[in-house]
Amino acid sequence: MLKTLFLQPPSFDGFDGGAGSRYQARREIKSFWFPTWLAQPAALLPDSTLIDAPPARLTMADVLPHAKTHDLLIIHTSTPSFGNDVKVAEAFKAENPNLMIGFIGAKVAVQPEESLSRAAVLDFVAGNEFDFTIKEIAEGKPFAEVDGIMYRDASGQLIKNKDRAILHDMDQLPFVTEVYKKHLRLEDYFIGYLMHPYVSIYTGRGCKSRCTFCLWPQTVGGHTYRTRSVENVVAEIRRAKELFPQVKEFMFDDDTFTDNLPRAEEIARELGKMGIIWSCNAKANVPYSTLKILKENGLRLLLVGYESGNQQILHNIKKGMRIEVAKQFTKDCHALGIKIHGTFIVGLPGETQETLKETIEFAKEINPHTIQVSLAAPYPGTFLYNQAVKEGWLDIEHAELIDEHGVQIAPLHYPHLTHTEIFKSVETIYRSFYFRPSKIFSILNEMIRSPQMMKRRLREGLEFFAFLKERKTA
Repeated sequence: MLKTLFLQPPSFDGFDGGAGSRYQARREIKSFWFPTWLAQPAALLPDSTLIDAPPARLTMADVLPHAKTHDLLIIHTSTPSFGNDVKVAEAFKAENPNLMIGFIGAKVAVQPEESLSRAAVLDFVAGNEFDFTIKEIAEGKPFAEVDGIMYRDASGQLIKNKDRAILHDMDQLPFVTEVYKKHLRLEDYFIGYLMHPYVSIYTGRGCKSRCTFCLWPQTVGGHTYRTRSVENVVAEIRRAKELFPQVKEFMFDDDTFTDNLPRAEEIARELGKMGIIWSCNAKANVPYSTLKILKENGLRLLLVGYESGNQQILHNIKKGMRIEVAKQFTKDCHALGIKIHGTFIVGLPGETQETLKETIEFAKEINPHTIQVSLAAPYPGTFLYNQAVKEGWLDIEHAELIDEHGVQIAPLHYPHLTHTEIFKSVETIYRSFYFRPSKIFSILNEMIRSPQMMKRRLREGLEFFAFLKERKTA
C-alpha cells in the first residue's frame, strides 16, 4: 500500500482552491469550503494524510517535508490553480524523485492530454469518479489496469485507459466526516452566510439542470442526480454530531439538493427529529408545501442561483427557470422565515448595460438576505466555453480566469459590452443592493441583536471594502 498524501496546496492568501468550492478564486469576504473531493478518496484509504493548506495558513515550508514521508501525492487542481499546482508538484518531486504524483479535478478530467503535456512532473491524471481510481493506484494496481486515468508510461508515451464506470450506489463511499475529524481543524472553515462553525458534506452527485456555465455537472458530476440513501445520510449526520458537538449548522453541498423533493422532505423529517440546523443548495422553483416541511424540520438557509434578472439571459444559458417562478419562490421563503443567499453572474451571453440594470432591480425586489456576484467564467469542458470560443467572445490564448493576486477577472467580452464594463458591474450591483437604506437598517438591526454577529459583520465589511479596493488597483 502506497502511503498517500492528499493535498490542497498553499496558494494566494484567502484562495479557496476548488476542493469543494463553487469557483476557484479569492472571494469578496474570506471563506473556505471543506475539501470534500479530497476527503472522499482519503476516506477509502484510512492510513492516508489530508492537508488543506490555505485555510490552515500553511506554507510550502510547512508541507514540503511530507514529500519524503509519502509515496503518492494527489492534488485536486482546477483551471485557475493549475499553474501553481504544477509548481507545487515539481517542488515535491525535487524533494523525493520516487514520489508518484497524480492530479484530480475537472481540469484534468476534460483536458487529460493537455494537462500531462504541460506538466512533465505528473505520472497520471484521473477523470470522473476518481475515488476508487485513487484507491486502486494506492493499493499498487498497475496503471494499465486502472480505469479512468491517462498516464505516462516508462517511455514517456501518454496512454488513456477506458473511462471508469459511473458510481450509482453512493452508499459505497465512506463518511468524509471521519477524515475531517482526523486531519482538519473545524474552526478554519467559514462562510459568511453560514453559522460558525459549520460542516458541509455531499449527499449525492450530479444535477438535472443544464446550465451552460456550470462546471460540475458538465465535467465530473453528470446530469443524473445520484444519491446516498436517506438512512446513510442521517447516519453520517448523527456521527458528525458526536465528532463535532460544537457545530452550529450542517450544509448539504450537492449541486441541487432539491432536485429530488420527496427525498429532501424525508431527510428533513429525520433531521428535525435530531434538532439539526441545516442549509443546502436549491433551485428557485421549490413549492411552498416542500419549503414548509423543510423549514419545520430545521432548514435555515437556501443557497440559490438566480444568475440574472433578465428572462432572455436565463433562456440563453438554459437555466430552465422563469423569473415569475423565482419571485414567488423567494416570496414563499420570506413568508416562512427561510433565509436566502442569492448568487448572480454578470457577463453571461446576452448581457448588456440594460440587462445589468434589470438584474440590480430584480435583486432589490426579491431581496435575499445576502448576495454573491460573480463574473461569468468559461471553464473548459462547458458549453459556455465552447460557445465563447466559437463566437469570438473569448481570447483562447489569454483565457485566464484569475489575475496574479488570485482575484477573479472578466474573461468574456462582447461587441456591445467590454471586459471592463462587465468587471465594474460587480461592484455596482453590490453597492446598489447593500447601500439601500432598508438593507442597511436590516443589517444594523441584526448586528444590534447579536454582539457576535456585529463583530462578524464588521470584519466582513472591512474585508469587502479591502477586496473592492484591490480589484480596482489590480
